[in-house]
Amino acid sequence: MASQTEDKRLTVVEEGTEFRGSITSSCPVVARGKVAGEVASPSLTVTPSGNVSGKVKVGTLASQGEIAGEFDAEHATLSGRVSDATIIRAKSLEVKLSSEGTMTVTFGDGARLDVGEEPK
Repeated sequence: MASQTEDKRLTVVEEGTEFRGSITSSCPVVARGKVAGEVASPSLTVTPSGNVSGKVKVGTLASQGEIAGEFDAEHATLSGRVSDATIIRAKSLEVKLSSEGTMTVTFGDGARLDVGEEPK
């Protein structure tokens, strides 16, 4: 069982920071700034100021910011922008609409969503 200290560990890319490369983390990753490259972790949270592009493999994806590239997740929650030609593969997908202004999640041209179990 994880201790309380371990439960609070995060890998954070702060707003105003741009990270390029690969991140492999055993704790959740929070992107408040820009991440370009590969991300592997139990979960990825992209805040409204965050931007993640590249190849991502996580248990849980929660994005309020902008994402681009190829995303593999057990569960994905989207409420931000999905850029052109982005691929999202998830066993479950939740789209949260903003109650402020227009209620949309924007998907760019050629974006692809694969939801559910892999076809046999």
